[in-house]
Amino acid sequence: MNAMTRRVVIGTAAVSMAVSLAACGKAGDGATAGGDGDGKTIGLLLPENKTTRYETFDRPIIEAKIKELCEECEVKYNNAAQDTETQKKQFDALVTQGVKVIILDSVDYKATKSWVQDAEKKGVKVVAYDRLAEGPIAAYVSYDNEKIGRLQGEGLVKALGDKAKDANVVMINGSPTDPNAPLFKKGAHSVLDTQVGKIVYEQDIPDWSPDEASKKMGAAIDSLGKDGFQGVYSANDGMAGGIITALNKQGVKVPVGGQDAELAGLQRILKGEQSFTIYKQIKPEAETTAEIAVAILKGEKWEHLTPSKVTSLTGEFKNIPAKLYDAQIVTKDNIADTIILDKVYKAADICTAEYKAACEAAGIK
Repeated sequence: MNAMTRRVVIGTAAVSMAVSLAACGKAGDGATAGGDGDGKTIGLLLPENKTTRYETFDRPIIEAKIKELCEECEVKYNNAAQDTETQKKQFDALVTQGVKVIILDSVDYKATKSWVQDAEKKGVKVVAYDRLAEGPIAAYVSYDNEKIGRLQGEGLVKALGDKAKDANVVMINGSPTDPNAPLFKKGAHSVLDTQVGKIVYEQDIPDWSPDEASKKMGAAIDSLGKDGFQGVYSANDGMAGGIITALNKQGVKVPVGGQDAELAGLQRILKGEQSFTIYKQIKPEAETTAEIAVAILKGEKWEHLTPSKVTSLTGEFKNIPAKLYDAQIVTKDNIADTIILDKVYKAADICTAEYKAACEAAGIK
């Protein structure tokens, strides 16, 4: 998963500096002058770096797969650091440079419609990665996100056990600008609305911020009381960390779910602070996206990689070719058979000194 070696075409000193910054993956506007248009460049735009997966897994896997399939290809990368305007500048810069294929994981899906439309007029194909951007997208690779929400709901119900049917639950949802967040929420509600007592507090969290999730959890405790709820739905592991911090401060211990199988989340699961996470195999998602992007760049067939069709969240853009992967619930009982078996993390990564005893108890060696 090492980042691929990049071949940088230098036109002017200004272009060289801007391309250098992009290759380093620093958030910025990505604005550069001129265009290469050499048919060997793929743009990669990721949305944020608060969630550890993007820089740890998604980016290096995509870059490595592109290099494997197209040794002469260059990847121009940027991370928007959760800023829509920054991502727009990065996107526009790639189009200006003559890049013909852009892999886009959008900050705000609604904002991308005009970007993708303008790019299409200039012969630029956009592959939506992980989040379905709005506009005439060439292809979309992600997960069945409503199903993931159902898995999260099921995981929390199982963690609550016999108390589920009478349990009050707090819901801390993801960012409203992320098109996956309402799907997670919808799927979770489809389970929780029928299998727990009541949703007593619910908030969407801008930017998936762990700090904001912690604040909202604190507000929920103040409003409901320490005994006013019996479980917490968290849309991802990062926010689960913030939620658990708030719970610990008040001495409250209830089941908390998550998503993404982040290292810190897995360690909290082993420690008994977090009940479960959702494991999404990032490698096949990232590699399929790279395969599609390279095939489009080379003018090769790729339709076999996208057996499904989806409609954009607004309903305006239909029959978008898509590949949607599955996911699964991970608890301390199956970390070894999923995360470690698939080499997402080694046992040594998870089982640091603080978690050694917990790992041994869970049979992780």
